[in-house]
Order: sequence, then C-alpha cells, then structure tokens
Amino acid sequence: MTATDAAPSDGRLRAGLRTLVAALMARGTSRTLPTAERVTRAGLLIWAPVLVALGIGGWFLLRFEPGLPHYGLALAGMLAAAGLAWLAPRGAIAGRLDWDRADLLRLGSLGVALALAGFLAAGLRLHLVAAPVMDYRYYGPVEGRVVEIDRSARDRMRVMLDRVTLRDTAPARTPRRVRLSLTGDIPLPQVGSRVMLTGHLGPPPGPAEPYGFDFRRAAFFEGLGAVGYTRTPILTVEPAPPRRLDATAVRLALSAAMQRGIGGQEGAVASALMTGDRSGIAESTNQLMRDSNLYHIVSISGLHMSMLAGFVYAALRLALAGVQAAGLLVGRPVHKLAALVALVVATVYLWLSGGGVPTERAWLMVAVMLAAVLADRRAISLRTVALAALVILLVAPEALVTPGFQMSFAATAALILLFPAWSRRAQLLPWVLRGAALLVISSLIAALATSPLAAAYFNRSAQYGMVANLLVVPVMGAVVMPAGVFAALLAPVGLAGPALWLMGLGTRWMLHVAELVTGWGGAVVTVTAPHWAAVPLGGTGATIALLALHGARGRLSRVIAALAGLMVLGGALLWLGTERPHLLIAGDGTAVGLMTPAGRVLSKPAGAFIADSWLRADGDLATAEEAAARPGWEGEKGGRQASLGEFRIVHLSGKGAADRVAQACTEGAIVILAARAPEGTGRDCLLLDQSRLARSGAMAGWLRKGQMRWISDETAVGARLWISPAVRRAWGLNETRRFSGEGAGAAEERPGAVGAKAKGDPAEPKGGGAETKEREAEREQP
Repeated sequence: MTATDAAPSDGRLRAGLRTLVAALMARGTSRTLPTAERVTRAGLLIWAPVLVALGIGGWFLLRFEPGLPHYGLALAGMLAAAGLAWLAPRGAIAGRLDWDRADLLRLGSLGVALALAGFLAAGLRLHLVAAPVMDYRYYGPVEGRVVEIDRSARDRMRVMLDRVTLRDTAPARTPRRVRLSLTGDIPLPQVGSRVMLTGHLGPPPGPAEPYGFDFRRAAFFEGLGAVGYTRTPILTVEPAPPRRLDATAVRLALSAAMQRGIGGQEGAVASALMTGDRSGIAESTNQLMRDSNLYHIVSISGLHMSMLAGFVYAALRLALAGVQAAGLLVGRPVHKLAALVALVVATVYLWLSGGGVPTERAWLMVAVMLAAVLADRRAISLRTVALAALVILLVAPEALVTPGFQMSFAATAALILLFPAWSRRAQLLPWVLRGAALLVISSLIAALATSPLAAAYFNRSAQYGMVANLLVVPVMGAVVMPAGVFAALLAPVGLAGPALWLMGLGTRWMLHVAELVTGWGGAVVTVTAPHWAAVPLGGTGATIALLALHGARGRLSRVIAALAGLMVLGGALLWLGTERPHLLIAGDGTAVGLMTPAGRVLSKPAGAFIADSWLRADGDLATAEEAAARPGWEGEKGGRQASLGEFRIVHLSGKGAADRVAQACTEGAIVILAARAPEGTGRDCLLLDQSRLARSGAMAGWLRKGQMRWISDETAVGARLWISPAVRRAWGLNETRRFSGEGAGAAEERPGAVGAKAKGDPAEPKGGGAETKEREAEREQP
C-alpha cells in the first residue's frame, strides 16, 4: 500500500488543501501539485462512493415517489454545495474565514453535493428504465422476440420476450419484457427468433412478508413488466436473423459444444463458467453448491473475470519476458502490452457472457486495475475499488441494494485493507508456504467480510464453505480457467478435446467437493432474518469506521470512527432483538403462518415460494409440508382455525369460501379470506379478503399486551413507481386502455385486481423472485 492510498489525517488534509489552493492561484496549473495534495485527493476519492451511496440509500428509503420539485430542490442544493466548496478556500485566502473552518466547510459541502448527486442519479435511472407493468391478470396470445432462456428455481425452463404484443392491449400498457416458465416438455425456441404462444401473465409478485425481498423492484429496473407461464407449444413466427457477431448465438453455440464435449453436470457447470449459460445446470446441483458455498463459481463474476484476466496477463508477460531474453523487444514496456491484451480478452468475455450488472461490475473492476498498469499506477488499491464503485453507483444506482454488490465490494475492500499487514509478515514464512498461507488468509478475510451479509440475506450459513473454497478455487484458477482459454484457442482447428477433458476434471472435482462437504454434519446452519434496518445501519457504520481509521489517524478520524462503531453496535442490537411476526399473511390470502413454540405452522402446504421464504426467515429448515403438519391449526380443509392469545384466527379458502364468511366473522376473530368478500360482511371481525390484501400486500402481526400490531407491505414501502399502479399512471405509464373488445386479454383489467386463485393465475413467478436474489448475490461470494 502506497502513501497515495492512505486517507489523510486532519492536519495533512488541511495542509494539502492550502497547498492546492496556493498552487492553483499562483500558477494556474495542477502539474506542480505536491505529494500532500495528491494524498488529499486520494482520501477524498475513497470517500466519494460512500457519500453517493448515502444519497442513493436515502432515495430508496422514501415511501413516496419524488416529483420534479424534489429533484429540482436536490439539483439546486447540489450546485449550491459545490459552489460553497469552491468558495470556501478562497474565503480563507481573503481572510474572511480561518483555514480550519474553511477546510470543514469545503469537506462538508463536497459531502452534501455527492450525497445529492446519488439521490439525483437514482431518480434519473428510475425514469430511464421506466416501462409499463401489468397490473391485471392476462390469459391469451403472447407474441415477442426471445432474448433469454434460463432455468427457474423450480427447475423449469423459462423464456424472456421483448417487443411484446398482447391481444386487446394498448401499447402504452404492454410491458417492455415478459418472462414465462415452460411447463411440460416444450421444445425451446431459438434466441433472437420471434415467437407466439398462449400464456398466463400477471404482475411481478410482491414480497412474501413486509420488508422481505421485493421482486417488483428488481423486475422494474430490469424492464420486466409481467411474469407467468405457458402450457402450449411455442410457435416460431420469424426465425432469428443471421448475425456473425451475435453474442447470444455465439454463447449458446459454445455452451452446447462444451456440454457435448464434457457431458453431464460437469459439462453444464463448465459451460456456465465460460459462457454464463446456466440453463443446463439442474436445480439439485444448484442447491448442492449453495449448501457448500460454491454457488458463486457457476456464474461469471469478479472471481472468473480476475482469474481470466490474471492468467492472460501473467502468461503473456512471461512469454514476452522470454522474447526479451532472446534479444527482442529490449527496453519495451511488455507489461503494458500484456495488460492491454488482458483488457481486450476481459472485454470479449464480457460481450460473450451477455453482460448483466454483476458481470459488468466485475469487468469494470478488472478494467480499472489494468488501466492503472497502463498508466504506471498501483493496480490494486482502495482508489481503484472506490472508482469502480463510484462508476457503478452513478450508472446503476439500484446495484446498491443488491446483495451481490454489497458482498463483492465488502470482500474486495477487506482484502485490500488487511493485505498490507499480511505482506509485512509473509517474509517470515518459508517461500514454499507463502502461497498456501495467502490462500487461507485471503479466504478467511473474504469469508469474515461477507458472512454477516450472507446470513442476513439468505438466513443460512454454509459452515464448511471456506474448506470447500480452499479445495476448489485453486483448481479453478490453475486448471479450469486456463483450460478454457486453450479450448477457445484450439477450437477453430478442432483440437479443443484435451482442454475440454481437463476442464471436465476440474468441474468434476468441484462437484465432488460440494457433495463431500454437504455430507458432513451441520453443513448448513440457519439464521433468523434481521430487522430491515440492521444491515444498512451496521454496513454503513462498518464502512465509515474502516475508512476513518485507514492511514494516519487524527482526532476527527477517531471521533468519526467512534460514531460509526455505535452504528455497527446499533445494527447488531437490532438484529439480536428482532422478533419474528406471530402471524404472517400472504398478499393473496392463500397462505397463513402462525408462530408456535414448535415453529411456524402453516394453515396449508400451499404457496411454495411464500412458505419457503417465511420458514427461511424464521431460521427454520422445515419444508412447507412439514410446517403444515405441526400442531396449531385445526378444522377441515378450506376452513382452518387456530388461536393466538385471545384472538381466533380463521383461514377460508377454496370453493365456497366467501359463503362461509358470515359464520366465521364473530367478535374477536381475524378472518383471512382467499377470495373477495361479499358486500356487507366483516363488520363483527377483522376481515382480510383479497380485495383488501391487494391494496395492503402481505401482512405481519405481533401480539402485544392482548392487542395485535400490524405492518403491511403498503406501510413498509409506500407508493413507489415499481409498486403503485396509481403512481405509474401519474407518471404516464400504464395508461387506461381504450379497447372495447371482450377478448380474453380484457378480463380483470382493473389495476390491482386480484381474483381467487384459479387455474389461470401465474404461479411460477413466485419462485422467480427468490431465485433472482439468490443467484445474483451468491455468485458474488468470494
């Protein structure tokens, strides 16, 4: 770690600012800036993404959708703060301010400007990606272009369509993208082709419980406006146009060739590693790798990008060094040529993988590091990480609230902060042990940095994950990735077979290790979901504390670190004091979960995604069927009853459920109806039917001193553009349809309308939300 990577102390910061101003005022140039000023700039740079993230986080915490006046005020505030930061040192030079106050004023103004820039970036991004979201149920013909094929968490193939056309649906109400799960053995279409099918579509589902993972937000920023399924064959209306440089076609062709050349799940895993195509991996294999903490290896992320770029850079630099030893290219900066080629290879890898936020994030990190080599700068430092994080936050602010972003940068920053301490002591070890010790230390640091986040988001911890990674990651870097490069180079001449065989050995070893460690006792330990504010509070505090204590420590740095430590403590206390809801109600009324001494008891084993989410958040490994078999509910199917303190809980579902409301609705009863209640009912009890739940979303209740305290999804997240149909219409999305036809697509067109669960309701999407979170985040674990 060089001096330019250190955050300045208070005195050095002020001295650097004074020197900077003097140099600018006297010479009008920055070429003669002294070392102190460069240190100051480095210190400000590593704080910039933190301040921008505070603005983005504040924007996401709002329970209303900001309008033009709010953004106007934020823009004016940002410009005013930037102007004040510019004027502060000049005021000190003119004698109107002392330097201490000028320094604090400048730094505080810059902080406010960066935070407001994050707020504005989030709002701009939202409206750039804004597209119609289906707010009704649709059954009928669906036509569109296939842009992606993948596999869902329920082991079903899925297709994503864009340029969508729906019957009797105005273009202003047609989603930009829709995703459908394929039931049965339906032949897959070709990516890029235009297809037609008959499908069931509905809006992206909300959280399983208040403050749970919100698939609607993730789908909105992805441009995904509807999800559903189809049972009919897919008819190709127009074949995919031939393109020589079509990344999707090349990716799928390479994936198919690798799977044929290697075979089995080993080939599917190898294909995912090199091309990003995970459609061949069975869900049982996915779960095996999740339980062994190896899931991050099966998709292209920072690990793969750095391995590939590192191998190309090291191999080419070694080869060029041999050329120099032979008397050629003497005196040439061959390390820069190697870095340039590695950057090109990493860019091709990004293109081949099809992009995506995690892959783009990984490429950006590698690109910044290789660019530092080209510019004769230190490649791995907090500045490179801060620059990459800053670019990502400004371009895709929604990445901040994803587990993958948080875990990736937590691991990287922890390694960079702690690596100097290791490098000073590594010389005490024999050289033969340094590589193994470095692997163990780096895995331990990364695991400690990401384990709290993994436990908070996934409510489970792979106890032997570090052991599995120690056994697998070296093989991936030394065998699988190099073999993949050689296979790509030799494939045009038909000699890729030996390289693919070597790749298969590596991926077979990975699956063997995953199966081995998951067979050990206590491989997976569950963790109760924390309070929604615990992760933002503790994570922000930990980041601020580490940056404040990094480098020279002044009085101000120690004060900031102490306050940040209190934030970490507050987050930990919130987590420890979290009490799970006594009663959970699904947003469509089809599932109810009651907490008992034996664990949560389900009224019926329905809603696999919802039930699994509830049990996982409870830290419970039981299945939905096992939770439904626990004692707590009684009565016939469709009319289940339970007791919670003085309250009688009644869950009515199935045919004729609405007709039994009057009988069940007595004083002191809480009636959950999986249908719409008849007019005039529900006056003698608390009635939660599908009409009311459609407005409130999922509900959670706690029994406090004989009274029920409720929190709904509506009160938790408010009215945001990705949630509220009314807000979308106010911003010009989802305009009221003007068709008068009575086709199938015109049924249930009222925004937010939810009917009784029927054969035509989209069921598969409820598995898709959880999968999006798990895959996006787990592939970023180090």
